[in-house]
Amino acid sequence: MPLPEKTAFHVVVAPDKFKGSLTATEVAHTIAEHFRESFLSALSAGARDRGFDTTGWGVVSTELPVADGGEGTVEAAVRSAGFGTVTVRVAGPTGEPVEATYARDGDTVIVEMAQASGLDRLPGGVRAPLTASTRGTGELVRHALDAGARHVVLAVGGSASTDGGAGILSALGGRLLDADGRDLPDGGAALLDLDRVDLSGLDPLVRRTWWTLAADVDNPLLGARGAAAVFGPQKGASTADVELLDRALTRFADALGDATGTDAREQPGAGAAGGVGFLALGLLGARRRPGVEVVLELAGWEHRTAGASLVVTGEGSFDEQSLGGKTPVGVAVAAARIPAPVVVVSGRRTLSEERWRAAGFADARALTDLEPDPAVCVRDARRLLAELAGQLGAEHGARVAQAWTTDGPGA
Repeated sequence: MPLPEKTAFHVVVAPDKFKGSLTATEVAHTIAEHFRESFLSALSAGARDRGFDTTGWGVVSTELPVADGGEGTVEAAVRSAGFGTVTVRVAGPTGEPVEATYARDGDTVIVEMAQASGLDRLPGGVRAPLTASTRGTGELVRHALDAGARHVVLAVGGSASTDGGAGILSALGGRLLDADGRDLPDGGAALLDLDRVDLSGLDPLVRRTWWTLAADVDNPLLGARGAAAVFGPQKGASTADVELLDRALTRFADALGDATGTDAREQPGAGAAGGVGFLALGLLGARRRPGVEVVLELAGWEHRTAGASLVVTGEGSFDEQSLGGKTPVGVAVAAARIPAPVVVVSGRRTLSEERWRAAGFADARALTDLEPDPAVCVRDARRLLAELAGQLGAEHGARVAQAWTTDGPGA
């Protein structure tokens, strides 16, 4: 007897990267491939045992690599939303030239700060908290504007600098001058000597462009929750460096406010990416949105997930920071509109079951469930992920077989 009506199980696989192990694309493909195989095997076995024929049944898997605005956002736009890529030679965070890529679709571009001004772009990985700059990101933006971009998404995770976006401003034609009218060198510390901001040479295309700030954090620019205090230590800043950088950003905020007549220092998100949020919200008039929400929208989430029975998401570490709006939570919010249950797969998991269920997840699995040694999980991530996906597929296949052969259509 054939299983009636339903002919496919639709699973959407929308993970972020497992940093240090697998890209989001690799994670999505590994999960989808091994979930499908195990699901069909378990479905066939369960149905056959009950006298049903699964001929014509299958698994539709939609792979949507996702990012939250940090590293991998350009890749997610390319893989999930069909963007093309443009590669440009720009200044790295400490001035050395680097090859950086932005994503483009028509007049919309995604500029990922990590590509030009990220921690991974520091020569030898040596942190430069006082001198690292966002100039290269500004050069990427200027290239995109000159090429016809009129909607720029600034994806600001993973930055190496705390310069308030001063480097971006300089690359776009603004000038940061000391009391003698000399241009300041790059880097956050140099802003202590800032006397005034000259916007007379600012690229006129800046005013004709629609800006989106893809950032999850809601920190202000200054103070105990500001860019320097909260994120500076991640970029190598000592306690003394943090105090210096906060004073330097204060000077920048004052000077830019004098030049524009607006002040965004207290706006939620102003402290994102070493203060780039401040420049984006204040000077550029950007709208702040969660990075994962932007990527899912560009990828056509509503259309591509219609009728999904299950959503699988994931990231390297599923922890308290994840609940602040990173990829798994963003995917869970979007999946609630389908609606479909969401399983999160991660390299490691530190959240209690109570916490992740309250956040809207039906299940949570981690590579450390299979292999307790984190070093092995990093080294053998693909193999362990394939095993975990196989387990999920088998469980869901058996469940569907039991429901359909026991209760019939609509179960």
